[in-house]
Amino acid sequence: MGKVKKSPWVLHYDGSSCNGCDIEVLACLTPVYDAERFGIINTGDPLQADIFLITGGINTQNKAVVEQLYDQMPRPKVVVAVGTCACTGGIFKECYNILGGADTTVPVDIYVPGCAARPQAIIDGLVEAIELFQKRSEEHDEYVRRHKGEKKPHDQVS
Repeated sequence: MGKVKKSPWVLHYDGSSCNGCDIEVLACLTPVYDAERFGIINTGDPLQADIFLITGGINTQNKAVVEQLYDQMPRPKVVVAVGTCACTGGIFKECYNILGGADTTVPVDIYVPGCAARPQAIIDGLVEAIELFQKRSEEHDEYVRRHKGEKKPHDQVS
């Protein structure tokens, strides 16, 4: 991983899970694993988040919440599914109210499998997410630079 232009803010959402992955995500923030050394900042505000980290499967009750959180995040954004439940629905996927993994509701960029996902794998997924976020940020900045001051057809007066 190269130099990071901006510290990415991570929004963690727990869907319907056993909370095993949530414990491992929290372990990543302890001094033992120190995920913050990569510039990661944990936030509870989707308006500030760059990376959406989802644990647990999507069910009929949290589907709207996940969609709303995703829609509130500014672009560019990256979605990381952590754990087997977030990747596929896991052991709960046959339950009546489980719709499946996170990708049944929002586009997932990075999958971190495991039940529960190991902290090393979660950090590896977050580093990959940071790299993808940096790439998308640079592409977005370039797009803005190229189109700055350019009028769209609906802005022109006839």
